[in-house]
Amino acid sequence: MEVVLRATAMFAVVYLLVRVLGKRELGQMTPFEFIVMVVVGDLIQQGITQNDFSLTGATLAISTFAFWGVVLSWAAYLSPKAERLLEGEPRVLIQHGQLLEHSLRRDRLTRSEIESEMRLAGIASMGDVAWAVLEPNGKISFIKQEEGAQEPSRQQNDQAAG
Repeated sequence: MEVVLRATAMFAVVYLLVRVLGKRELGQMTPFEFIVMVVVGDLIQQGITQNDFSLTGATLAISTFAFWGVVLSWAAYLSPKAERLLEGEPRVLIQHGQLLEHSLRRDRLTRSEIESEMRLAGIASMGDVAWAVLEPNGKISFIKQEEGAQEPSRQQNDQAAG
């Protein structure tokens, strides 16, 4: 029973740690961040099983993690409030071609990271982006400006000049 309690406590710690660390995808991690995550995994195992190297201890620990994963998944599925709390909400990073610095700061993203993701999506310029949204899973969704559409600040400048 001690293994189950330890696994429950470690699950809570890991879950909170992942939420605090932010919405980075595995592919966006630096090599150092990846190594840290592997080491954390080993430390978690040591903290849960201590000197219990039995098959039963390992099965209990893994089953406890799986159980809490399923419980949180069902909670998010059944309750929109729980979903927002557990999985987070999408955050707008670019709006009508303008980078929203406060959103970048909150998620510890840099302009170069956004530009890199834009290039991967086949977008050459920030002015071509109507919306860029950081999804709860860590991916960035881009919605291009419609052909012939300009960002609001350009439209206002054109109207004022004309």
